[in-house]
Amino acid sequence: MKLGPSLYRIGNDIVAAYLVVTDDGITVIDAGLPGMYTDLKAELASVRRSLGDIRAAIITHGDSDHIGFAERLHRETGVPIYIHEADAARSKGLEKSKSSGGHMKLGPTLGFVAYGVRKGMIRSKYLTEVVELAGDETLDLPGAPQIIRMPGHSPGSIAVYSPVADAVFVGDALTTRHVLNGKAGMQPAPFTDDPAEALESLAQLEGVSATWVLPGHGAPYSGGTSAAVRETRAAAAAASAAK
Repeated sequence: MKLGPSLYRIGNDIVAAYLVVTDDGITVIDAGLPGMYTDLKAELASVRRSLGDIRAAIITHGDSDHIGFAERLHRETGVPIYIHEADAARSKGLEKSKSSGGHMKLGPTLGFVAYGVRKGMIRSKYLTEVVELAGDETLDLPGAPQIIRMPGHSPGSIAVYSPVADAVFVGDALTTRHVLNGKAGMQPAPFTDDPAEALESLAQLEGVSATWVLPGHGAPYSGGTSAAVRETRAAAAAASAAK
């Protein structure tokens, strides 16, 4: 799905990944689920590009619904897979999150599970070779992606800002749709290791001026970075007050 001149999304509001498409090539942001590799190739074909145009994939954190097709992409094309050094072990299956998903509703939870099964979540391949990021660097890749440290959801969570795409890709630093209860709107993401740290990390986005704020789960948000941070904090405060 085209969001802007250089910006595309694959997947849907349950699980999404993104492409920054430029004349110099393509940067993939997150790799969703394994079965989304077919969606990737279809999206590339729709813009008359191919797997050979991809220069790298950047993974916002090491959970299975974000590393998806990354290992297959690396094996078939040789492109590097970037991830923060603090999540490298998680992406290789050596560490796992122990966090809770929070409040669940049957319908949305079954929808998430069913989509995951259909898209091969149980066949996820852990990464074998990664390029480790320290954070706060700008990579020499299509879209000039800038790495923003966002610890909380996981130790190595990052956001990725691309000025060319006018977008910041936030992974699970926040979400616009709770995958387990279907609640829509900007809010903290479930399965977060350290919710307090994740809220503190939102401050890292305040200096970023981007129209699009793009989570790994939920609808694309085009209200700008400042509004996204403000709404997420408000949702967190409301949830805390309701307890």
